[in-house]
Parts: sequence; structure tokens; C-alpha cells
Amino acid sequence: MKRILVLLAHPLIESSTINRALVEALSKHEQVTTHNLYQTYPDFQIDAEKEKELLLCHDIIVFVFPIYWYSSPSLLKEWQDCVLEYGFAYGSKGNKLHGKTLLCMTSTGSPLSAYQADDSQESIMKALLMPIEKMAQDTGLNYLEPITLYGSRTAVEEDRLAPHVTYCMDKINALLSEE
Repeated sequence: MKRILVLLAHPLIESSTINRALVEALSKHEQVTTHNLYQTYPDFQIDAEKEKELLLCHDIIVFVFPIYWYSSPSLLKEWQDCVLEYGFAYGSKGNKLHGKTLLCMTSTGSPLSAYQADDSQESIMKALLMPIEKMAQDTGLNYLEPITLYGSRTAVEEDRLAPHVTYCMDKINALLSEE
């Protein structure tokens, strides 16, 4: 049976509407372990060995985080720096994550138009998440196309939250059913 590790990196999850609703839905799934990084490490002192153990007993890793100033929250980057060490996650003997899957579920306060280059309809989100995609490649993780909810500040009023959560849960169920 496949297992999913949801790494929540939201410094203000109590006041979040979007990410809180998503993580609450994910945490109800019996094959999902939800791990709140800001709750576990408020002092940013990451227990790398504990985190490695979590990674090893899960098949799919899901990063859930808001985009802040066109980047991920700082604790997610600190987590990567501390946990994804040479000899564990990369290097000649660093193959512990090979074959596992990584999916990012992000949200933005601003609408899609704030994430489009010039007058183009093309989103710059791929470029913003490139460091995570490259990290996945370097560690042997199968990087999936990220899921982003743009304009989270108006998602509830515009009835976009429930469809977003449903879409994310459908993606999780599809990943769990893949052979």
C-alpha cells in the first residue's frame, strides 16, 4: 500500500483558509501522513534523522505551501538544506529517494495575472518552482506538474476553494491507485 507524506510549510496555517482546508482534507485520508513543519520546528532546528525516516517510509511526498514573494516559505528551504544531505539524497551513494514522487500544491494571494510574464498568458510559476524541480531531479524524485490555486484571497467568495480541494484529492487518489 502506497503512503503519502504531506509536508506543510505554512507559517500562519491558523489564519489560512486555502492551505488549512486542503491539509484538513488530506489528513483524513488513511494513507496520508500530515507533517506541519512550522509546528514541529518553530525554532528552525530540524531533526534531519527524524525527517529522513519519514521520507523513507513514504512513497509520495507532497509539499503544501503558499507562495510568498515569489518563493516558498523559508522553513521549507531550511528543511531541504538540512535533510537532503549528500550520501542520503544525492551523490554516488545518495539514492534513498530514487523512484519516489514529489508533488507541490501551492497557493498565491495574488491572481494569475500577477504570475504572467509581460502580456503573455504563460505563467511564471514553472520558473519560480524550478529550484524544487531541480532538487527533485538531483535526488531521483519523480517531479509532477505542480497544482496552484491563484488568487486565494478571493477563492472562497468566488466558490473556487471546494473545487480546488476536490481536484487535489482526486490527484492524490489517482497517485495512490497507480501501479
